[in-house]
Amino acid sequence: MAGFVQSEPDVEESEPLRSDANIAGPMADPVPGPRSEPGETPPPMDDTPIGRAAQQAVEAMNRAGEGLPRPEQTRVMVVANQKGGVGKTTTTVNLAASLALHGARVLVVDLDPQGNASTALGVDHHSEVPSIYDVLVESKPLSEVVQPVPDVEGLFCAPATIDLAGAEIELVSLVARESRLQRALEAYEQPLDYIFVDCPPSLGLLTVNALVAGAEVLIPIQCEYYALEGLGQLLRNVELVRGHLNPRLHISTIVLTMYDGRTRLASQVAEEVRGHFGKEVLRTNIPRSVRISEAPSYGQTVLTYDPGSSGSLSYLEAAREIALRDPHAQQTQQSQQTQQSQQARQHNQQHSTMAEGTQ
Repeated sequence: MAGFVQSEPDVEESEPLRSDANIAGPMADPVPGPRSEPGETPPPMDDTPIGRAAQQAVEAMNRAGEGLPRPEQTRVMVVANQKGGVGKTTTTVNLAASLALHGARVLVVDLDPQGNASTALGVDHHSEVPSIYDVLVESKPLSEVVQPVPDVEGLFCAPATIDLAGAEIELVSLVARESRLQRALEAYEQPLDYIFVDCPPSLGLLTVNALVAGAEVLIPIQCEYYALEGLGQLLRNVELVRGHLNPRLHISTIVLTMYDGRTRLASQVAEEVRGHFGKEVLRTNIPRSVRISEAPSYGQTVLTYDPGSSGSLSYLEAAREIALRDPHAQQTQQSQQTQQSQQARQHNQQHSTMAEGTQ
């Protein structure tokens, strides 16, 4: 064993380690998206859909703790779209909760016989519970049916029960059938900043009652195929109600829902809606979100179910836009500007007259 010499095995010169990109060949692109050439500055992250979404989420989180202006008068917003599945009820309850979490006093009136808004807010609405049906048909005071919403201070709900399904027929024979909700809201003595009326997916007497009672119409539109289907009839009904029953009524807000930035279709629908409605469309798009869909089954809004989710942040941002769009404040500001302009013109005229007299 002493004379044994262990020879080292022949080792071939190893090739340099290859990345997956080298294995795939020279045409492989290991990093999707735009690439910068050597010496160039890489493109900013907000140039990509993911980057833009992340940037918007960060901005929304930074603004979440900021206060919102309170409206000068109670804003009654009618949430309507006779096309089902557009996120109408979801938008109603989450916008209402967002505003309440910022200190506003908000009432949700559930006019849909299915009672989905009542369910999503965790409010009891079985057949024996006093409901909006009793207000419309039996003339019961609204204060006797309104319930506070659990977990959200300042948020209240006038629930719907299955009895509301027959209200359309019963209202036909009643006096002032189109304005019964309006009278109930006017008689409600509790101070409110916002009232959201969740309409049924139809254009019957319940929806007409909502349009007569409100001043603003909020229309949720899903970013999918056939999104604008049937919208023309709703717009015509709004015009009819404005012309004959409620001259204050106008379409103030369009909310794009179920937005998926990864699809070209969603972007095309959003572009088409913005081109048609212009400034009425909120800048914030409500994304398609599992958390938004799950929350109602737990009797919660997405704001309390998952406060940090993209859906929650989007509704907070949409509520901020709505609060900053207060039409009463805008009218007051315009009146003040007009008054200031008139005073300035009068001052200039007086100054010119004095100058001519001096000459």
